[in-house]
Amino acid sequence: MKAGIVDLSEGTLVSDRVRIPTPEGATPPDVLATAKQLVELLGPDAEDLPIGVCFPAIVKDGVTLSAANVSHEWIGLEADARFSEALGREIHFVNDADAAGLAELKFGAAKGQPGLTIMTTLGTGIGSAFLFDGKLVPNSELGHLEHKGKSIELWASASARERDDISWEKWTKRLQKFYSHVEFLFSPDLIIVGGGVSKNPEKFLPGITTRAPIVTAVHRNNAGIIGAASLVLT
Repeated sequence: MKAGIVDLSEGTLVSDRVRIPTPEGATPPDVLATAKQLVELLGPDAEDLPIGVCFPAIVKDGVTLSAANVSHEWIGLEADARFSEALGREIHFVNDADAAGLAELKFGAAKGQPGLTIMTTLGTGIGSAFLFDGKLVPNSELGHLEHKGKSIELWASASARERDDISWEKWTKRLQKFYSHVEFLFSPDLIIVGGGVSKNPEKFLPGITTRAPIVTAVHRNNAGIIGAASLVLT
C-alpha cells in the first residue's frame, strides 16, 4: 500500500510517496490499520486532508462489491463510511483502474480527448477504465473477458508473463489478442497502457497493432494516487 499528498491544480505529488507492505489476507481491519499508518507517515501536512482510496474492487456509492486478490470480507462493505468514521475525515473509495483513468483524464494522456478512451492497467491482473467525452464510466472489468473459459487476465496480465516464464515477445502476442478483442467490442478512439510495465514500453508496445492510437500512461505508477485524490474535485 502506498500514499502521497497531491497538488490537484497540477496533478502532481507534493510529498514523498510512502509505502507499507499490504497486510497478508488484506482484511478490512488490517487495511484500515495500515491506512492509518500511511497517513501518519505523511506527517502534519496530511492532517485533515480528504482521502481518496483506490482499491481492487467494484465500487458503487462508496460500497465495495467485489474482491480481487483481497479478503472476501470487502464484498458489500460500506467502505466510505467505515473509513471516514475511523480516520475522522472525508473518504472516497474508487476502483484502482478507474483511479488511474481519472489521473489520465484530468492530468494526462486522455485530457481533452473526445470520444472513447480505454485505459488498461497491466499488473497482477488487467484493470480497465472507460473515459467517454471527458467523463469516467466506472467499473468496467475487461480483465474478466473470457479466454478459454477463464478470465483473460490469468493469461495476459504482467504477472502471467512472469508466472509462465515467457519472453516479452510471446507475451506481446497475448496482449495483441486482448487488445484486438477490446477494439472489436468497443472501437475506442485512444488506448492508454498503465501499470508497472508501462515503464518499459519498448519491450512490448511496438509489437502491438491497433486501429486507435495506443500510448503509455503519463503518470505511470503514481496514477492511482493522483486519480483517487482527484475525486475530491467531483
